[in-house]
Amino acid sequence: MTQEELIQKLTSLEWEDFEVKAAKRELPKSVWETVSAFSNTSGGWIVLGVKEEGDDFEIIGVGNAEKLEQDFLNTLRGTKFNVFVGTKQEVYQFGDKTVLAFYVPVHKNKPVYYNNQSNTFIRRGSADQRAAQEEIDSMLRDRAFGTKTAELATETSRDSLNNTSLNRYRDYMARFNPNASYIRFEEDEFLRKLRIMENGKCTFAGLLMFGNREAIEKHFPDFRVDLLEIPGTSYSDAKHTYTFRVEEQENLWEYYFECFHRLKQKVDVRFSLTAEGFGQELSPGLESIREALVNMLMHTEYFSPACPRVRIFTNHIEFYNPGGLPKPFAELKGKDISLPRNPIIAKLFRMVKLAENIGFGFDKIDDNWKAYNATVPDYQIEFDSVVVDFKMEAQETSGKTSGKTSGKTSGKIIELIKSNKNISIPEMAEIIGISERSIERNIENLKKKGLLERIGPAKGGYWQIIE
Repeated sequence: MTQEELIQKLTSLEWEDFEVKAAKRELPKSVWETVSAFSNTSGGWIVLGVKEEGDDFEIIGVGNAEKLEQDFLNTLRGTKFNVFVGTKQEVYQFGDKTVLAFYVPVHKNKPVYYNNQSNTFIRRGSADQRAAQEEIDSMLRDRAFGTKTAELATETSRDSLNNTSLNRYRDYMARFNPNASYIRFEEDEFLRKLRIMENGKCTFAGLLMFGNREAIEKHFPDFRVDLLEIPGTSYSDAKHTYTFRVEEQENLWEYYFECFHRLKQKVDVRFSLTAEGFGQELSPGLESIREALVNMLMHTEYFSPACPRVRIFTNHIEFYNPGGLPKPFAELKGKDISLPRNPIIAKLFRMVKLAENIGFGFDKIDDNWKAYNATVPDYQIEFDSVVVDFKMEAQETSGKTSGKTSGKTSGKIIELIKSNKNISIPEMAEIIGISERSIERNIENLKKKGLLERIGPAKGGYWQIIE
């Protein structure tokens, strides 16, 4: 931090990573609370020799800079703290006044506390707050980041897995990642190679992904992914608590499809057929939303009392992910760092082309949403949670289909017919994922509007779009 940056901080009200202490002649006791808070949250600067009076700040300097610096550093190297806390130091001169600054980075072995564990602090806004026991427990679990769900779940077996979900996953892999080597394996080897099971037991990851709900709830009593549609721009202006809530699903694989089906109704898409004849939905907005959903499922802290949730408001969609980040947000965004909290779950999503090998997906989320909506999502990062918020006021972009029906069933029908004028109603129903009766109703509406015509008989005829 340069002297100019220090002065700028003193005139800013956003002090999540900055704390001043008068410390004229000795270190105040509150300095250790701040060391703990910065170590446990996102790091920050402690500045000695600045006095705070309301919204005003006065540079008063410290009386004995060398002694204060040694007292501070020796305490951190001593037995007061449960772990060694490394810092970076700066000295600033303002005339005859000396100001000391110490940068305390986020610690890899949280919780960091002094004297005893009850003196564990976290940073909330510009204040140090004593951590609650569940927050301390969360930090202790984070020490096993990336390994906890790879452990074996006691009292589980092959019978703990849901056959329908497992078969659906294998079929999905065969369709969308046909070159995957796992496809040729028999079931036992398939489960072992993907670490869904080991030594006759399910890993926690395998259980969460494909387990029967009853088996999952023995280890995760409040297992759920909570998706609500709320008729308002916020909880406070909603006339009802919610108008839709996703029903309980067996496991994460089933939750993914149920949540994605609901989310894709909120984003305009184009529909087309792949060379293999599978339906393909094209929209950078849909790509961004799907990435956020998969990211949430891959990085959730499933041993937390909180659950992952999606809130669909009238003008924004909010993804809440229990569990903090393994590194500062800026570092994860700036580098291709792949440190998933649940690496087995991440791999299972990757093997069916629903996630990538690199990074946390933030750039993909941002770039696709910007292409679709001309905005980027808002990220709210706490030490024990991540919230990604998508604004829904869509802007016109060249990548979107013209016309107001592009994201509706009628628009999807038109796109399918453009790809294959001989497509049948059952084929449309299977690709779009709705009933044949719904397809028939939409076709009748398109005919009444003069947008579609059937040429020839039901068998042997074809569809013609009327421009």
